[in-house]
Amino acid sequence: MRIAVPNKGRLHDPTLSLLERAGLHIEETADRQLYADTVDPEVSILFARAADIPEYVRDGAADVGITGLDQAAESGGVADDVASADDGDLVDLLDLGYGSCELVLAAPEDGDIETVEDLAGGTIATEFPAITRDYLDRVGVDADVVTVTGATELTPHVDMADAIVDITSTGTTLKVNRLGVIDDVLASSVRLFARPGAVDDAKVEQVLTAFESVLAADGRRYLMMNAPTERLDEVKDVIPGLGGPTVMDVEADENGDGMVAVHVVVDERDVFATISELKSVGASGILVTEIERLVE
Repeated sequence: MRIAVPNKGRLHDPTLSLLERAGLHIEETADRQLYADTVDPEVSILFARAADIPEYVRDGAADVGITGLDQAAESGGVADDVASADDGDLVDLLDLGYGSCELVLAAPEDGDIETVEDLAGGTIATEFPAITRDYLDRVGVDADVVTVTGATELTPHVDMADAIVDITSTGTTLKVNRLGVIDDVLASSVRLFARPGAVDDAKVEQVLTAFESVLAADGRRYLMMNAPTERLDEVKDVIPGLGGPTVMDVEADENGDGMVAVHVVVDERDVFATISELKSVGASGILVTEIERLVE
């Protein structure tokens, strides 16, 4: 199985980190190499431009790909599952939780465009013409779409367009160029995509499970502690666990009193307060560790 991943840019490093955490360590490669092996002899990596990855997957050069939803949607259709996929669609398997951004419709703050309806008969400049046309169809507005390849935010100020559709993460660039957001067009993040024919492949399912386990572990910690058997119910009341704790008998303490070991997964935001409460109900030997992967 071949996974297409971004070869450079802001998505490259977090994608390699995800692969590493999922257990798919990439073997040493020379710079600019197109392919790389992983520790799994059945999985290899194809490095490509983020914008080209959807086409590599559609054409069968890769079975799955990791890139932004905006790139996949611009290159063709995206379906939530195989049953709803049309010919040429990619199936959106998993939101990987990074590379978040918004495609927005924006126009000059001091102009006459205040709603999308004001653009009827007007012109919109964008690097995402397919997404923009789909958006206009959804809102029922007839406007011309002009494709540009850079400096989109300048086009309204040089009379090339009345508005733009562009990516924003913080909104700073829009503010600097005196543009105000009129409407949200598409919320994007990095996703795992597959060809419909590859979704049920056993190795694809294995990779999907590995990625899901990494995402499930984010923001969670594993707590281990000893507690007096007689105070176990109090300990359970304190623990803000994501499920029932695992409880095991251990040797009695120095006074011969019964003890249990308690293991539980908690949200990392709860760890600070939880430790103090656990100590107050008799827990000891409390150990907090990170979780690399969690299969739920």
